[in-house]
Amino acid sequence: MNKAIEAALFLHLLGVAVWIGGMVFAHFCLRPALGDLAPQLRLPLWESVFARFFNWVAASVLVILLTGGFLLMQFGGGHAAWPLHAMAGLGIVMMLIFGHIRFGVFPRIRRAVQAQNWPDGARAVGTVRRLVVINLVLGVVTIGTAVLSRGF
Repeated sequence: MNKAIEAALFLHLLGVAVWIGGMVFAHFCLRPALGDLAPQLRLPLWESVFARFFNWVAASVLVILLTGGFLLMQFGGGHAAWPLHAMAGLGIVMMLIFGHIRFGVFPRIRRAVQAQNWPDGARAVGTVRRLVVINLVLGVVTIGTAVLSRGF
């Protein structure tokens, strides 16, 4: 493997680790820990956490997209093995879901916090939670595809 491919693979996996790891932390650690807080405390905290995390995810998505495209081209482009196309397709779906969370749902959380409209904010956070679960499942399937398809 040449150095450019190794560097791209490293950056690609680093981006995946940040994104998937962040979702695991938020869903399985932070969310349960915040459950006992009143909405007046919990929702502003979620807004602050999401604002920071979504910047990291956006950077990760950019890195994953660029390195994934580069790696796909290195391994045959349109003629690459099907698992590479499956990973690319799953990744694009995940990115679209993230885009919806970031640009569709997160502004609703921000508006609800600013207006102190806790029920609307809680509904929007619930929507993020459900979409994160979908992205976690897709992420695990994508990682599994990468690992299990090494012989192709």
